[in-house]
Amino acid sequence: MTGAQEFERVLDGSDKNVASFEHQDVSLLKRMQHFLHSTPAAVPLIVLVLAIIIFGFAIGGRFFSAYTLTLILQQIAIVGILAAAQTLVILTAGIDLSIGVIMVISSVVMGNVAVTYGLPTPVAVFAGMVAGGLCGLLNGFLVANMKLPPFIVTLGTWNIVMATNFIYSANETIRDTDVDEKAPLLHLFAISFRVGGAVLTLGVIAMVLLVVGLWYILNHTAWGRHVYAVGDDPEAAKLSGIQTKKVLLAVYGVSGLIAAFAAWVSIGRNGSVSPSSAVTDFNLQAITATVIGGISLFGGRGSILGTLFGAMIVGVVSMGLNMLGADPQWKVLLTGVLIIGAVAIDQWIRKVSA
Repeated sequence: MTGAQEFERVLDGSDKNVASFEHQDVSLLKRMQHFLHSTPAAVPLIVLVLAIIIFGFAIGGRFFSAYTLTLILQQIAIVGILAAAQTLVILTAGIDLSIGVIMVISSVVMGNVAVTYGLPTPVAVFAGMVAGGLCGLLNGFLVANMKLPPFIVTLGTWNIVMATNFIYSANETIRDTDVDEKAPLLHLFAISFRVGGAVLTLGVIAMVLLVVGLWYILNHTAWGRHVYAVGDDPEAAKLSGIQTKKVLLAVYGVSGLIAAFAAWVSIGRNGSVSPSSAVTDFNLQAITATVIGGISLFGGRGSILGTLFGAMIVGVVSMGLNMLGADPQWKVLLTGVLIIGAVAIDQWIRKVSA
């Protein structure tokens, strides 16, 4: 009893102040680091605004016109949709090198089913979506179930799908006039309308709606939170009850469907259906927009809105340099600088959570 009283007297004389860190001075740089960590789309948005201002002052009023700015949106519509698909994959700490050729083979299937086989256009669109979805599911199965590295898997399927594209199509282009005559619905996303001086196409509207829809899914649904969790720490996600295999399979499958949707938009944008467009660097363009948009290549961090801003940055730089009459290689140089800068900033921001 005496020992207990002695113990209580010692406690009564001890310091009862609670440790508090609220009033510690935090530097402006640290505040900025925390802000950018909590708002991943802020960096690409800031870069986009600065790029518009710089080219606007360099070129003048022509660049700030509604027509020019909406023309940029028209030019990035296809890459923006592909980048949205790429974002889903990169958020899981993966990468999809086959996404561009999945788009091309989907467009070839749509064109052949509608024009060559004479089936109704909705059936052709459905067939193209199935082709894209199956390609995505193949990638997902090899990554999730066979445990193969995404880079190697999609590098392999890139070659397989490209070869299949050329073999199936015999490298024959379906002309714009044939599409217009037999399957005008394939040109749906080429329809344009004016809003004041701005000229928008249904392809641009589709891109924006897709990004907004995916943003909502990623931020306000359980599946979206699972995507981030799998990319951040797959083992911890598995221990918390998340079925990581199903999430990865769904992500790659949805990515393939989005690539097939981009195929439909590309037919409207380009007019014809050309198998040879498989050699275009759509994969690189989509990855570039995603990385510049602040999506971490290590997975689990980033906002799909940033991806849209990243695609717009590339579009603004390309349009600005074209209007200035600069050598096209300056676009390549600046794109490289932006990619390295985006990765460096991502590494700096990630130190907040370290």
